[in-house]
Amino acid sequence: MSGAGSKKTNAIITASYAPDFERCAILCETIDRHAHGYDCHYLLVDGPDRELFAKLAGPKRKLLTDTELLPWWFRRAPQAISPKKRRVWLSPLTPPMHGWHTQQIMRIAIAQKIDADGLLYCDSDTAFLCDYDLNDMWDGDAMRLWLDPTGAENADNDHQTWVNHSAMALNLRDNEKVDNNYVCSFVTWSRRTVVDMCRHIEDLHGKPWIAVVASKRKFSECMLYGAYVDGVLGGKGHVGDLRQLCPMHWVNPAPTDQQLVKMATELSDGQVGMGVQSTVPIDPERFRKVVIGATAAAA
Repeated sequence: MSGAGSKKTNAIITASYAPDFERCAILCETIDRHAHGYDCHYLLVDGPDRELFAKLAGPKRKLLTDTELLPWWFRRAPQAISPKKRRVWLSPLTPPMHGWHTQQIMRIAIAQKIDADGLLYCDSDTAFLCDYDLNDMWDGDAMRLWLDPTGAENADNDHQTWVNHSAMALNLRDNEKVDNNYVCSFVTWSRRTVVDMCRHIEDLHGKPWIAVVASKRKFSECMLYGAYVDGVLGGKGHVGDLRQLCPMHWVNPAPTDQQLVKMATELSDGQVGMGVQSTVPIDPERFRKVVIGATAAAA
């Protein structure tokens, strides 16, 4: 950690669901091996998945479900009336939401429920390869915030939609819109900033922040947070960082064993993990063998 600052408390957050359980278990194994400087790892899951994920709970790992994090008026529909048996969340204030939408909302909502200063969000399709002290998220009292200033040039096809949605939620004029890309797999946020962002949205719109954020089906919590920091706060309390902590293999086809080993052994300076997008079909045990093998070799 660079620079002087007050003592911080930190937490790790992972939103997951049953089909990703095996990958999430690998992440948990590598967190237990390599992560330091945090008080608790929170797994955010849907209620029906609680029993499955309870196998991963421990002294420093707790489960929180959708009903514990979300308001009474935002609830999962009974499976009997859900299209194609998909899990759908219904609300009088938003369009129907699917699991990925709800995970994003839960990632924001947890800031209201815990008291850690720093939050490291790790997707369940990632793993740690190297030791990482979460205090390194901080530069004194400022939070490290990854961004890609080339914005749409290197971002997802939905990037501009997310930019526009964030601008709407935060009431940013066209000349205030932030075109950086903030979407990555190891995300570092200040919890106090998340709470302030939600209050700011509610003050602007006169309605619950969830109703504003989930007013459209295409949104990005990472883009929203980044737009709040840079578009509303002018970067206050944060330090922009161009180094991604966790490189990803995002698209099909699945990587070969040789490609996985190359990812694991050729990390750039500051990178501490790797991942393969959960929609890319890969045997979890094959991913685990490479990850655990790489960590053992590094030791």
